[in-house]
Amino acid sequence: MKITNIKQQLKQTNRYSVFVDEKYSFSLSETALLKSGIASGHELTAKQVNDFKQLSTDDKMYNQALRYVAMRPRSIWEIRSYLARKQAPEALVDQIIERLLDLQLLDDGKYAVSFIHDRQLLRPTSKRKLILELKKKHVADVYIQAAIEHNELNETISLEQVISKKRRQSQY
Repeated sequence: MKITNIKQQLKQTNRYSVFVDEKYSFSLSETALLKSGIASGHELTAKQVNDFKQLSTDDKMYNQALRYVAMRPRSIWEIRSYLARKQAPEALVDQIIERLLDLQLLDDGKYAVSFIHDRQLLRPTSKRKLILELKKKHVADVYIQAAIEHNELNETISLEQVISKKRRQSQY
């Protein structure tokens, strides 16, 4: 089996289609293609082609996880459940999470801090409700307490804001 061509894809310009014996076989991202070291003219065994096909699906799953994290900060549990919905094998999920942790794209401590900060800006609520919302996202209690201390929530100010908003709404 011989790699006859490697072409950049039209819709996803960061991915490359690899043709084996003049037929499409698999696609790889730019980084995966460079790491693999394959080029046109290389001879591959059937096992190597299957390995590259598996690498292709793993690479696609990793890129989907990257896009998911890029939308907004996510907890580790959110990424794990997202990848489970995509039917990724557990070993691959652990590997992707490890890579995202190494790149510092996942951090439950930072996630809890930003969640509380954003939530207080957009829809102020009580400390108790924030704790419950973070627990629903499976953030560890240690991170929740640290985030609450970091943001120095003043529950009375938050409650006063909610009450004043409700009073304004009821006056109309």
